[in-house]
Amino acid sequence: MKRIFLSVCMIGCSLLPVFSQETADSYFSRISDYYGTVKDYEADLIITRGSEIQKAHISYKSPNLLRLDFSDPDGQVLCTDGKELELFIPRLGVSFTQELKYHDESTLAAMASNQGLTLLMRNYGIAYLEGPSYVPLDPGSNEKVIKLKLDWRSANEGFRKIEIAVGQNNLIRRIIGYSTTGTVLQFDFLNIVINRNIPMTRFDYEVPPVGNSIVNFLFDPEDN
Repeated sequence: MKRIFLSVCMIGCSLLPVFSQETADSYFSRISDYYGTVKDYEADLIITRGSEIQKAHISYKSPNLLRLDFSDPDGQVLCTDGKELELFIPRLGVSFTQELKYHDESTLAAMASNQGLTLLMRNYGIAYLEGPSYVPLDPGSNEKVIKLKLDWRSANEGFRKIEIAVGQNNLIRRIIGYSTTGTVLQFDFLNIVINRNIPMTRFDYEVPPVGNSIVNFLFDPEDN
C-alpha cells in the first residue's frame, strides 16, 4: 500500500505542472491587462528591416498618442494619434501625412499598448513560440523572455504572423511582424520607463516648413 501511495503521489506531482501551466491566451490577456495600467512610457527603439537599422526614442501616452524622435536617420520624426500619422524626413525636405489602419506596418510600434494588444487578441490566434517558460531573447543571451506567436485569423490583417517577446517585468521587449509582402519588421524596446507623466505637449508636433507635403503616401485609407 505504501508503494502504491508513493507511486500515486509521484504521478500526481508530475502532472501538476501540466495542469497548472498558464495558457498562451490567458498569459497574453494578463499582459494586456498590465498594459492597461501603463499611462505612458518612454524607451529607446531599434527598428530592423533586413539590413536597414533605424534608431529612435519612443514616447507613448494612453490611449493612442505615439511619437518617435529618430537619431538614425537624424532629425526624422514620426507622430501619430492612432488615426493619422505624420512623418517628417529632413534629408528629403518632405512631410508625409497618412490616415491609418490599425494593422498597417506604420502602427506596429503602437501594438505595445493595451489598445493594441486588445486588437491583436481579437484578430490573431495566440500560442507560445517556445513554451510557457522564460527562454533567452537571443541564442546565448542572458536576457530571459516569454515568446509568443500570433497567426492571423483573417487575410485582412497587414501581418500574417507576429512574434512578441515579453520580459520578466511584463513589458514587451520585442515585436516582429511578418507582412503579407514578405517584409520582416523588428522592433526592439530598450530602457523602458513607465508612468512618468509625459506632458501632452510632447505630442504637439508641427512639421517645419518644407517644399513638399504628401498625403496618404502608404495606401488609400478607403482600401480595406
